[in-house]
Amino acid sequence: MTLSLPSRTTHVLLDLDGTLTDSAPGIVSSLRAGLADAGFAVPSDEVLRTFVGPPLGASMAGIGLSDADAATAIAAYRRDFEARGMFDNSVFPGIPEALAELREAGVTLLVATAKPEHYARQIVEHFGLDAYLDGGLDGVHGADPEAVGEVQGKEVVVEHALAHAVALGADPGEVVMVGDREHDVHAAAHHGVPTVGVAWGYGAPGELDAAGAVAVATRPAELGKLLVS
Repeated sequence: MTLSLPSRTTHVLLDLDGTLTDSAPGIVSSLRAGLADAGFAVPSDEVLRTFVGPPLGASMAGIGLSDADAATAIAAYRRDFEARGMFDNSVFPGIPEALAELREAGVTLLVATAKPEHYARQIVEHFGLDAYLDGGLDGVHGADPEAVGEVQGKEVVVEHALAHAVALGADPGEVVMVGDREHDVHAAAHHGVPTVGVAWGYGAPGELDAAGAVAVATRPAELGKLLVS
């Protein structure tokens, strides 16, 4: 299925890590600490950066951990993340202005992230990003924290966020995903939603194009042009 941008975009589903916030410093530090505390080999920071965005269970499987070991490692990671890593994070420059521009153009904004929802809501609130979302923190959709494996993929989160958009009156054909990794593109496409990729996140060169992003913004200021022009 080949997707394209709608002639009119009314609702946008926003990824969090790597799209709205530069969360890699805290996540990588907490992954390093968690894996070490749980007694597992700690990959390089370059490898750990690839964990930012996708469901953690999938990334843990990628370094060879069984489901049981992944659950142990994720629990240790989350202890450190809650204690110090969560807010070792910052909003990318230009994001508040881009979100304000979209809101002023009449676009409804929701967050759809593979991060556990209770963490995502704390982060969104901490940085004041809830001011741009429909319903404030009710506009934040994240993963079930108990689903540490690949079952709770981004597709499930996009499904929930899309259902919220439809409940607000959206035509599914006028909804667009914005994200920085291939799993954002694939999850949205699973529901027939096109994705605008962002080049300032954590994707590898060419990753978004190869995944089927309909466009790639190189800086936040381009989002308004792509979505409401």
